[in-house]
Amino acid sequence: MAGDSETRAEDREHRKNGVRQPFLIGVAGGTASGKSSVCGKIMELLGQNEIDHRKRQVVILSQDSFYRVLTPEQKSKALKGQFNFDHPDAFDNELIVKTLWEIMEGKTVQIPVYDFVTHSRKEESVTVYPADVVLFEGILMFYSQEIRDVFQMKLFVDTDADTRLSRRGTRGDRNHVSVSQVFLTSVKCILTKKYADVIIPRGADNLVAINLIVQHIQDILNGGLTKRQNGCLNGYSTPRKRQASESSSRPH
Repeated sequence: MAGDSETRAEDREHRKNGVRQPFLIGVAGGTASGKSSVCGKIMELLGQNEIDHRKRQVVILSQDSFYRVLTPEQKSKALKGQFNFDHPDAFDNELIVKTLWEIMEGKTVQIPVYDFVTHSRKEESVTVYPADVVLFEGILMFYSQEIRDVFQMKLFVDTDADTRLSRRGTRGDRNHVSVSQVFLTSVKCILTKKYADVIIPRGADNLVAINLIVQHIQDILNGGLTKRQNGCLNGYSTPRKRQASESSSRPH
């Protein structure tokens, strides 16, 4: 296919120019499952949280940064606590895909900052510099095929429903939608678990699983660019941009 030839040519050009192609790890899981805590623990064990953000080899991104700008009608619902921020359509997937490919191209990217008080994006943004490994966490990170196909590794944080509901209630969650909406969102999230390469029961409390992931990331960091050959890194293939004619089906 012509598209495959073009992608291989781009990959060769990137390697020739020394552009870093980071290892992308998607981290999904239900609401309050501990996705952020798991990512934070990984950063802590790698010592990356003590390094200046401009020099970090590992960075964390959150799907929460990519909420769509609400219409006046949606904003009115949000102010009444009637808008489901965990629904797949609440996220700007087009911007997520664009950002992921810019990261893959070794570019410095600007991540939007969402204001849950005004339900809009703030004028300022967060600068994320090129890194060797990127952790991208979110409740529905694997829902869109176009997004999940970019990840070279997919983790699913699997915490029991009672624990998640308890956390959701105590942290003053922004999203006070009905139980039925929360249930439907949870079903959509659970259905994406089948795409995960690694499932982490009990979230950040599962230090055995987290340490194994940390070791894998350390192997990637220690190998650096020398292990990237023919579009592969440590046994994982570098994702290619999907053509417009390819399927972008979602799980049902």
